[in-house]
Amino acid sequence: MIDVRALRENPKNFIESCEKRGFGKEEVESFLALDEEWRSNLKKLNDLRKRKNQITQAIGEKVKLKQDSSGEKEEVRTINSEIEAIEAWQAGIEGRRSEVAALIPNLIHDKVFVGKGDDNNQFVRFWGRARVFTDDVEEFSGKSNGKGKYEILSTRPMSHVDLEDRLDLVDLERAAKVSGARFFYLKGRLLKLEQALVSYALDFLADRAFVPVEPPFMMRYDPMSKATDIETFKESLYKIEGEDLYLISTSEHPIAAMLSDEILDPEELPIRVAAVSPCFRREAGAHGKDTKGIFRVHQFFKVEQFIFCKNEDSWDFLEELTANAEAILQSLELPYRVIDFCSGELSRLNARKYDIEAWFPAQGKFREVVSASNNTDFQARSLNIRYREKNGNSFVATLNSTALATTRTMVAIMENFQDHGAIRVPKVLIPYTGFDTIFA
Repeated sequence: MIDVRALRENPKNFIESCEKRGFGKEEVESFLALDEEWRSNLKKLNDLRKRKNQITQAIGEKVKLKQDSSGEKEEVRTINSEIEAIEAWQAGIEGRRSEVAALIPNLIHDKVFVGKGDDNNQFVRFWGRARVFTDDVEEFSGKSNGKGKYEILSTRPMSHVDLEDRLDLVDLERAAKVSGARFFYLKGRLLKLEQALVSYALDFLADRAFVPVEPPFMMRYDPMSKATDIETFKESLYKIEGEDLYLISTSEHPIAAMLSDEILDPEELPIRVAAVSPCFRREAGAHGKDTKGIFRVHQFFKVEQFIFCKNEDSWDFLEELTANAEAILQSLELPYRVIDFCSGELSRLNARKYDIEAWFPAQGKFREVVSASNNTDFQARSLNIRYREKNGNSFVATLNSTALATTRTMVAIMENFQDHGAIRVPKVLIPYTGFDTIFA
C-alpha cells in the first residue's frame, strides 16, 4: 500500500512513477478526487457537530430558565439526520478510496531504467567462465554484453531431460500418472543433491546472521492478499477447496506476514530470515513452455532470503541480498549474469528488482534462477508492520531474494557439470552429499 500522506503532498511523484511503469494516471486522479470529497465532507461533519454542540448548550440554558426549546431540539434532530447521511456517504467514499489506493503501485527507484519488455532490462555484470556451444556464441555474447568469458564446445551438451532419463534420476511418466503434467519423482543421488543444496544454502545464510525458519505451507486469503498482489498472482495459486487457505507459491509471503500488526523495537532491526519451504505453482500461462524435465514444475523447494529493516537502509540491504545469491552461485561455479529490471517489468510491489540468470549450455540460454526485490515500505503498510521512533511509529521496509531454488539449480548443475555422461557434484556440496559424481 502506498503512503497516502506522501500522495497528498506530492501527487506528481506518483503520476510520474505510474507513467514510467506504463500505467495511466487514472487511479491517482481518482484517489485525489475521492480524497478531496472525503475531506470536504469531513469539514461539513465538523461544522455540523460544532453547531450541534452550540445548540445543545443553548437548549441546556433554556431548560434552566424554563424557556421553550422546541425549535432548537428540532434543529438538533435535523442536524443529526444530516450527520448520519454524510457519515454513511463518507463510509462509502472511504471504501472506494481504499480500493483505488490499493491499485496504485509502489514508487520506482530513480535509477530504474524506463522501458517495457525483457529487452529493456539492463545488464549489470557477468561472472564465471561459461561452456558455450558453437551455435550459441552470438546469443551468449549479446546477453553478456560482450563481457562474458567462455570456452567453445564443438558438441552441444546433453539436455537435462535426456541426462536425468539416462541416469534414472527422475520419473516424469509415473508422476504424470499419479498427479498430472509438471510433477516428478526425484530419485537416487539427485534427491540427495537437492537435500544438499537446501542444507548448504541454510548454512551459508546462517553464517551471515540469517535465522532459519520453516513457515506454514498454507495461508489465509487476508494475509496473502496483503503480502502480495494477489489479483495478479491468483492464477498461479492453488486454492484449498472449501477452506480459506492457499498453498504458498513462495515463502516470501508467509514470512512477510509473520510480523503483521506488530510494532518492533528499532534495536531489533534488521531482522534477517532464511526461509525454507516447498513452493506450489500452477504455472498458468506457461502451456507449451518447458513441458519436459524439471525446469518449470508445479512444486519445488526454495531457500528464500528476507529482511525487515528501516526504509533508509533498504537499498544497502538489496545489494546484500543480491551479493549473497551471487556468492552461492559462485561457490557452485555456475556462470551467470545480473540484470536490473526496467520500469515496465516490475511488479506493483517492487521499487527495484534484480534477476540473476545462470547460463544453461544445453539450452544455449541465460535463464532466471534468482530474483531480488526491494519493496520499501509498500508491503509493510498493507501488513501494518512498524517500529518505534521518537516522533511516532514508522513502517519497516521489506526485501526478499531467492537464495536457491532447487529444481532450476539442479538443472544448471546437470548442464554445466556434465562429464562423459555423468554429473560432477560442485565441490562445496560434496561434504553434504557424501559423493562427488552422479552416474548410472
